[in-house]
Amino acid sequence: MKTLIITCSLFLLATNNGKEHVKTIKTTNMKTMESTASASYKTTILVDQSPEEVFKAINNVRGWWSENIMGATEKINDEFFYNYKDVHVCKMRITEFVQDKKVVWLVLENQFNFTKDKSEWKGNSIVFEISRSGDKTRMDFRQIGLVPEYECYSVCQDAWTSYIQGSLKSLITTGKGKPNTKENDLNKELVEKWGLPNK
Repeated sequence: MKTLIITCSLFLLATNNGKEHVKTIKTTNMKTMESTASASYKTTILVDQSPEEVFKAINNVRGWWSENIMGATEKINDEFFYNYKDVHVCKMRITEFVQDKKVVWLVLENQFNFTKDKSEWKGNSIVFEISRSGDKTRMDFRQIGLVPEYECYSVCQDAWTSYIQGSLKSLITTGKGKPNTKENDLNKELVEKWGLPNK
């Protein structure tokens, strides 16, 4: 049966109908990707600082996300780990690194201990894009793949909003962020709000 399916598939690809079929699949996949990107979590900040200063702050991940970051975060192909106790553990790789313009992280591995679906976040891209907007610097943040259908969405939306609009923006504008600390980890109020284990 498998041989028959493979043979039919190869024949289909060798015909004009097959070419149209492949074209249809590619078009459908492209539309799905575009739909996912448009529905994904995003937030924007505007600051007086230069694109260079914003870029530098983004890459100081320990200065705004977590002091527990392990690994390098400063160039293409760098890989690093983030964890909040055993509640959230993930591994990232920097896949784009355009000076003063763009940084992209790929989520290689991810684990939440409060979701049933253990695949959430895996394969997502976390994007920081920097541009000028009048006399301000604009930073657009997106997590492509973090959509409302995710079990973790409300928690992750709250968290990213806090980290980007609060901690990262503070690091850019004052030189001091509000990352998870090695001693206290997440803010107690957020742990209680989300009903996360505090152990």
